[in-house]
Amino acid sequence: MGVSIDVKNQKTFLGHPMGLYILFFTEMWERFSYYGMRGLLKLYMVNYLFVASRQILQGSEERGIGDPSLVIGWQTIQNLIDSNPDTPVGAYASVIYGWYTGLVYLTPLLGGYIADRFWGQRKTVLVGGILMAIGHITLAFENWFFLGLLILIIGNGAFKPNISTQVGNLYPAGDPRRDGAFTIFYMGINLGAFICNFVCGTLAAVYGWHYGFGAASIGMTLGLIVYVFGQKYLAPDNLKSNREIKKIEAQTDGAKGLTSDEMKRVWALVALCLLNVVFWAVYEQQGNTMQTWADEKTIWPVILGFQVPSTWFQSFNPFFIFILAPFFDMLWRWQAKKNKEPSSVAKMAIGSIILGLSFIIMVIGANSIGTEKGSYFWPVICTLLLTVGELYLSPIGLSLVTKVSPVKIVSMMMGMWFLSSFLGNILSGYIGLLFEKQILTAAGFFWLLTVLGVITGLAMWAFKGPLKKAMSSGTN
Repeated sequence: MGVSIDVKNQKTFLGHPMGLYILFFTEMWERFSYYGMRGLLKLYMVNYLFVASRQILQGSEERGIGDPSLVIGWQTIQNLIDSNPDTPVGAYASVIYGWYTGLVYLTPLLGGYIADRFWGQRKTVLVGGILMAIGHITLAFENWFFLGLLILIIGNGAFKPNISTQVGNLYPAGDPRRDGAFTIFYMGINLGAFICNFVCGTLAAVYGWHYGFGAASIGMTLGLIVYVFGQKYLAPDNLKSNREIKKIEAQTDGAKGLTSDEMKRVWALVALCLLNVVFWAVYEQQGNTMQTWADEKTIWPVILGFQVPSTWFQSFNPFFIFILAPFFDMLWRWQAKKNKEPSSVAKMAIGSIILGLSFIIMVIGANSIGTEKGSYFWPVICTLLLTVGELYLSPIGLSLVTKVSPVKIVSMMMGMWFLSSFLGNILSGYIGLLFEKQILTAAGFFWLLTVLGVITGLAMWAFKGPLKKAMSSGTN
């Protein structure tokens, strides 16, 4: 699916339209801002914002006096989560983290609808980016913490589905380059996520938390500049295509709703997204309980006299994606030539199984370390395997949505894809309570993540036949 574009006269680079690289760098800077902030988020709440004895610099022993009650909305949020005064602050932070990272994937449903019906993808992306830049700055004011999160949630909703949709719009229906394009685009996402922690995390450790959030705002602004100056390389908005479709329907007195075939594809995507919920609940532990593990249970090296901050842990996942993505792109092209490439749904099932199995490494590490601190080997190797699983599912899912969705609702369907992340991220916060409240041992907790990932992958595999049949008119 996609809009009609002049493929013959497209300016290309390395076999792909120039517009792909404009979107690559726009998304790179947006993800720099998002993941730079996310890498600090839970530690900021636990070690600075919601405690009376504050960690002045991230990871330092220097303490200052804080007053959580001055944070507007904190007491209300606290009561909503758990009114027990003995509840550890990490438990509150886990749930807030889950709701925040969840809601940034709920609002894309509305952002996609607005773009499809009213503003178009370009205008909606610009509005979203401006709001996110403002949101990161707002976080620098401690009392307005929850307002800053709200602005970021709304801005991300406008930005996220419409930047991804524009990647698909660069390619005509059936173009074999599309999966590769989304893999390249995914590299842009993770390049931003990789470099951000060396900037935002280091600034928080050396100068203070608020410098880290300020750097995130600058990153978003740079992304907006790239996007504005690269407009001529982008495909037309789907809004224009939708209006043309309505005009044709009116002239031919045709039905304005979706066809029976289109509805089958929509419901197939809905079923797949429901299975994705558990995948994201397990995956998002890397910014939640895995970041806590990296901060409290991991010995990080000192490089040239500089103590590596635990927030650098967040850069391993995007680093591995950046290294591995070209390999899998070549692997799938080779398999396609041999007619052995797994279907999109099969790839996603493989990814979920690998994600679950990756946490066996953490089970072994937890049993080896016990109550002490241990090597960064355990979380890093777990992240390496987790990344392989992610590459089999996430960029493939993005590509699948643009191929299968009816063109009239493609941005809204992209928003629905992110809806599975909304539910999964919220679930991740509550699953994290089992770790934060020590309801399960560390090893038991990581075993739980293993089982959840593997069962979800097996369910996808079991349903890949029916799902493939329902989607057959759109893709493999």
